[in-house]
Amino acid sequence: MGFNMVRRLLDKGDHRVVAGNRSSGKVDEAVEHGAEGAYSVEEFVQKLESPRVLWSMLPAGDVTDDMVRRFTELADEGDIVVDGANSYFRDSVARAREVRGAGLRWLDAGVSGGIWGYDVGYCTMIGGDADAFEHAEPAFKTLAPENGYAFLGDAGAGHFAKMVHNGVEYG
Repeated sequence: MGFNMVRRLLDKGDHRVVAGNRSSGKVDEAVEHGAEGAYSVEEFVQKLESPRVLWSMLPAGDVTDDMVRRFTELADEGDIVVDGANSYFRDSVARAREVRGAGLRWLDAGVSGGIWGYDVGYCTMIGGDADAFEHAEPAFKTLAPENGYAFLGDAGAGHFAKMVHNGVEYG
């Protein structure tokens, strides 16, 4: 989903996108579509200017925890960490405490769109710091269909709404 989000940001908006991935092949593909490539987390952070929007679209769990920690170690005060995983909302609240404790800002983004998202948009439910949302809102607007994103409140609110969404969708 992250790759098609990169494509949508590039094709349907006026965004500078630095793309990274755990495998270099996907980074190369993103570069072919107009993104700037980053082949390590360090390079990813270095290529962005503060206030950075450091957005992770990894699976929920340990791998997301590890990426949030790496971002927290490498980022500068005021940068924004976005967790786009399908994370449990209580984990998002804990991650937000860690990120905020380092002087950074937090957004948890429950993203829905799957394989159709590039064409129809990604509905996104967002929680976290209001000023971080305002800074990142142009990206959310480009990614979403019309009226397809919302800031829902403090840390965990976005992933809580996504959990309810999944329950309805899969129930």
